[in-house]
Amino acid sequence: MLDRHIKYTYDGAMELRVLKYFLATAQQESISKAAEFLHITQPTLSRQLMDLEKELKTKLLIRGKRNKKIALTEEGKLLKARAQQIIELADKTENEFIYDEKGITGDIYIGGGETDTMRIVAKAAKKIACKYKNIKFHLYSGNGEDVKEKLNKGLLDFGLFIEPFDKKEFDFINLPQKDKWGLLMKKSSPLAKKEYVTPQDLKNIPILSSRQFLVKNLISGWLGHDFEKLNIVGTYNLLFNASIMVDEGFGYALCIDKLINFTGESNLCFKPLKPTLEAGILIAWKKNAPLSKCAKLFLKELNT
Repeated sequence: MLDRHIKYTYDGAMELRVLKYFLATAQQESISKAAEFLHITQPTLSRQLMDLEKELKTKLLIRGKRNKKIALTEEGKLLKARAQQIIELADKTENEFIYDEKGITGDIYIGGGETDTMRIVAKAAKKIACKYKNIKFHLYSGNGEDVKEKLNKGLLDFGLFIEPFDKKEFDFINLPQKDKWGLLMKKSSPLAKKEYVTPQDLKNIPILSSRQFLVKNLISGWLGHDFEKLNIVGTYNLLFNASIMVDEGFGYALCIDKLINFTGESNLCFKPLKPTLEAGILIAWKKNAPLSKCAKLFLKELNT
């Protein structure tokens, strides 16, 4: 109900300025500190917040006694999440129309999971940054579902995805590099003596797996049987924390190569799967969505 009213009010009377006031208060956990941060008086901020609650017909803040931190109601937590998205999108939209005498000014927002193919993106970004000093790049790291959601909401211009990926809602470019799947393990593991890891090797060992549904289908195809028959003891969305679990002897991690540094004193190693299992990489953007001049420059650079 509140979610619907937030949308209605934002389309109607709610001002971005008031949303920024609310967000600053939620982040500072204090009306007085937020007022100081915003360079307005405390009574002015208090009045704006009370007017916002009246407008939304719901209580957003739990005001403590003097010098106590304020807290958010459940409705306040929802508005905080929505306000962050609305303000971020508004700032992004404004920046897409800003130009200066030296050329194009703007921001490019790129999301992606962990993959060494990010180097291709980095090289293209470097060329753009060298030529256009006022274009900035903003990176967001997350799993495929997280990146896809932000892409659909307009909070990202591009998403870097590891196959398999449902592409029907997006335009995309296939990147020339592929990632290789394998097993992350401790160097002291018996499997570390092998050159490759086979489906038979995965039987009965404790495994950490990516939580993405399409990845499970990919691994099932490689195994020749249902993925769920493996001894899955946990899941991860990004590999770094999972690698710590592996290092502590919790289990093995099914993952792609070149994400964890095995040099020096690392206790870990990576063994590729056999038969070889590779994943294509693509960069996608929302189908039929207008691209900013900055984004078009970036795409052109990727295609060269």
